[in-house]
Amino acid sequence: MSKGQLKGSMAVTELLLTLQSRFEKHLYRHPSVAWSIVENKLLKESSALSTVLEMEKSGGEPDVVSGLGSEKQLFIVDCSAESPAGRRSLCYDKEAWLSRKENRPTGNCFDMAAKIGITLLSEEQYRFLQSIEVLDQKTSSWILTPNSIRQKGGALFCDYRYGQTFVYHNGASSYYAARGFRGFFLLK
Repeated sequence: MSKGQLKGSMAVTELLLTLQSRFEKHLYRHPSVAWSIVENKLLKESSALSTVLEMEKSGGEPDVVSGLGSEKQLFIVDCSAESPAGRRSLCYDKEAWLSRKENRPTGNCFDMAAKIGITLLSEEQYRFLQSIEVLDQKTSSWILTPNSIRQKGGALFCDYRYGQTFVYHNGASSYYAARGFRGFFLLK
């Protein structure tokens, strides 16, 4: 998305200032990473600002997290204290959404993630994020589910309770007001 396209909803400078403020407030999420590097990457990658804006608008409070993958890679990850408010009450995937004959929610995690330009966190990534910051103490977040579980109609979600990160299962077609999803993308 170009700077001109962003002006209608949130100016590029306003978005960058929001991100910079969050970046500087939470240095433990990305030790040894300079804001200038992040800003340059955001401005160079055509879809990065658009993706970050959509993450921000849906309540994800995106920030840079190092250590989610290779130490040399920078990831933009949803770091909101609770599962992003604008991404709750969703079935796990389109197949689950289509299987509901009644009371279908507005959508599913995978279609929304694709629209935003992010990928759902895996269990390993979710646990890593929880190791640097306690999240989802009142909500829960769908995570990538192994095919062996998904083929049987289930899906996995996580939260943090009693001082521990829990992984649970539920029917993929279920949806709850307090369950959303967290996502990420690689900043090139």
